[in-house]
Amino acid sequence: MEKSNQAEKLGNQIWNSVKTELLLSMRFMAPALSMLEIKRDMSTTSVGTDAVSVLYNPNYVFKTYVEDPNKLNRTYLHMLMHCMFRHMYRASEYPDGELWDLACDIAVESILDSMDYQCIYRVSSDLRERWYGKLSEEIKVLTAEKVYSFFERHCEWKKYQPEKDDINLITEDIWNRLVREFKLDDHGFWDRLENQDEEPQKEDKPDIDMQMQMRLRRANKKEIEDAWKNTAKRIKSDIASLGDEKSTETGSLKFYLKADTQDKTYYTDFLNQIAVVREEIRIDPDSFDYGLYNYGMEIYGNMPLIEENEYSETHKVDELVIAIDTSASCSEELVQIFLNETAGILRQSENFFREIHVHIIECDNKIQNDIMINHPEDMEHYADRFEISGGYGTDFRPVFSYVDDLRRKGELKHLRGLMYFTDGFGDYPENPTDYDTAFVYPADKETGADKMPNWAIQLYI
Repeated sequence: MEKSNQAEKLGNQIWNSVKTELLLSMRFMAPALSMLEIKRDMSTTSVGTDAVSVLYNPNYVFKTYVEDPNKLNRTYLHMLMHCMFRHMYRASEYPDGELWDLACDIAVESILDSMDYQCIYRVSSDLRERWYGKLSEEIKVLTAEKVYSFFERHCEWKKYQPEKDDINLITEDIWNRLVREFKLDDHGFWDRLENQDEEPQKEDKPDIDMQMQMRLRRANKKEIEDAWKNTAKRIKSDIASLGDEKSTETGSLKFYLKADTQDKTYYTDFLNQIAVVREEIRIDPDSFDYGLYNYGMEIYGNMPLIEENEYSETHKVDELVIAIDTSASCSEELVQIFLNETAGILRQSENFFREIHVHIIECDNKIQNDIMINHPEDMEHYADRFEISGGYGTDFRPVFSYVDDLRRKGELKHLRGLMYFTDGFGDYPENPTDYDTAFVYPADKETGADKMPNWAIQLYI
């Protein structure tokens, strides 16, 4: 027992030394470094986390600390990344646990490899670099969710064994090599976290005390997950305050934290926000003419005359401006996404009145096109014939000047909102508008959204 206590004490000292070294190099990580307890756990042969504690085997820690102390630094930060991106809480959404584990490790390691700190440095192998390149060709942004989808498509070894070692068909050998390359911690504690929500395997219902314990565990689990999300938001803000020179050392961490912690509002919600209530001619089965009703009761006594109203109040979009950034900074792929989303909006005729005023404006550093739509049925025809023009520098201001001119001319009398599809890299207007303005960014790409003025609305597609 005494020997065991000494081993735990020494192990805890080593982990405290690791935390101190990470803190000295990365002050912005202080909120996360104070979140986890350190506990000895002989159920693992290495080290892992359940988002509450670092659970380690002392033998693994002693051996690693002697052979490669930087590996312990990196492993600790690796586990913190899992917690900050809440990978363990999302595990139940992905049926193949092996795929999810590897996807999470690759996503985290890609961030660590982009960071420029000596205390976590490791030489990147050819296998690692080759797979970063391969993954980036297809999915662009290496989030755990997207890496998981990639492996779902390409892990053919679970169905049959290809004759050759083809990178497009991941063989069992390639799989095992990838696991060895990217795995640093034991994800077995994640399974225990998920099993907390399982009902007891009994024929009878659990008693009241057991039900209360389960509710408390679920509440505590949600509180811890929210605490990690708030920690990630704080670290994101601290990185942003470092300045350009220092923040470059953090690599892609700032981008991934921003993408993960952003409370995303989508463009469809914006349409509801700018909709107006107006009477529209159509049969309303939920209402009737009270004049006829009373007339029937007065003349016939007990025979009301009921006729459905031929008009109803509806909540739809009356006037709208949709601007599309066609500048050189927007890739062809991104512009195509904008076009697809625009077409999607146009097809949803139930969002618009029968007579509408929708301006579709293409703009780079000047207005290229303005297409006017007056009837929802014309929208599909427009979307099919939409062609891009422009491709120069990015300046958002001409669109707003142009809209002001249209309002002065009386061509836009009831404008409630403007949606600007862009990657965000350009010159924003300084003065707020008296109508709702939303800049719409791609959700899974790096954008210039941090330059957006605070009076505008940030949306994602």
